Amino acid sequence: MAPVDITSGPERPLEGLLVVDLSQFLSGPYCSLRFADLGARVIKVERKGAGDLSRQLYLSDTEIDGDSTIFHAINRGKESIALDLKDPDDMAVLISLLGRADVMLQNFRPGVAERMGLGWEEMHALYPRLVYGSISGYGTDGPWVKFPGQDLLAQARSGVMWLSGDEGHGPVPMGLAVGDMLAGVILSQGVLAALVRRGIDGKGRHVETSLLEALVDYQFEVLTTWLNDGRRMPKRAARAGAHAYLAAPYGVYGTRDSYLALAMTPLARLAELLDLPALDRYANEPGSEFRDRDAIKTLISDRIAEKPLAEWLAILQPADVWCAEVLDWERLVETDGFRALDLLQTVARDDGVSIQTTRAPLTLNGVRPKGGRAAPKIGEHSEAIREEFGL
Repeated sequence: MAPVDITSGPERPLEGLLVVDLSQFLSGPYCSLRFADLGARVIKVERKGAGDLSRQLYLSDTEIDGDSTIFHAINRGKESIALDLKDPDDMAVLISLLGRADVMLQNFRPGVAERMGLGWEEMHALYPRLVYGSISGYGTDGPWVKFPGQDLLAQARSGVMWLSGDEGHGPVPMGLAVGDMLAGVILSQGVLAALVRRGIDGKGRHVETSLLEALVDYQFEVLTTWLNDGRRMPKRAARAGAHAYLAAPYGVYGTRDSYLALAMTPLARLAELLDLPALDRYANEPGSEFRDRDAIKTLISDRIAEKPLAEWLAILQPADVWCAEVLDWERLVETDGFRALDLLQTVARDDGVSIQTTRAPLTLNGVRPKGGRAAPKIGEHSEAIREEFGL
């Protein structure tokens, strides 16, 4: 048998799959964005009139054609059909459309899909091959089910806020909706696994996750340490905090003009390169990196603050010390390292609306998938989808 030429196939491996996405905001749409990037056709089901609530969820006062930048970022490459799911005729349209789909995604509050007649049991009985993906805030059982599944609140309940910042800072939330995005990634993994299994036995499956599950999994390394270390809570560093469990010098330090991230480095080597003999006493005491972390970081912080960043990089990087300049976005996008990855693109619609955004964070046979069209207007494809599927 001749070997298969994988370079001759489609550039995106999910071409031919149809995903019907009833989710909104960030978690479910982040999952369907990954499917769209990989070639699946994603039809976004939106409410007539209002559409996805994230259309009005602003990160800044910038909007594009009346919609927020966050909506455009998360929904590029998708189509939109506008339906009133309280209208029996529109519900019948959705049910018929789901009969053509490979995947259905939803992030309603627990119980809502079932009350609408769109729950897993109903859909599986109707369409046994349909893979059904669900995201909630805290699962479907227990006293937290009734609480809003919102990212900041999930972070607050997950323990993750006690891992960042310095010891005196109190709880520090992540500056991104990490629960939403991680839940979307986990759901995409589960749905892909269910699709593979369906190719073997022909049966669809229900894949479920939640923001809390995603955030607990996000902490699997440190939680495993805590669970097996007498449940001793980690103590954050008083200065240059970067990881509650890791020893000095791991942290972020202010230089005279910027900031330097410094990872694992033997203290004896650092004492030499920084011309900091005060570190020698700690280098010769096993375990001091943990026991005297704050004292060590104070010495390093004071020394690094004496020189500009460029001087420290010129000393540390040729010596193969694991360190990096702390960049903001403006400086990041101008670096050769960022440009080499080709991670930005401009997507546009037929009405002339365009937006600069990111590209898929992976390559296939060395090619990075493009995101296709800009995010759709509410119901932009309703008529065409109805006509195509005879709805």
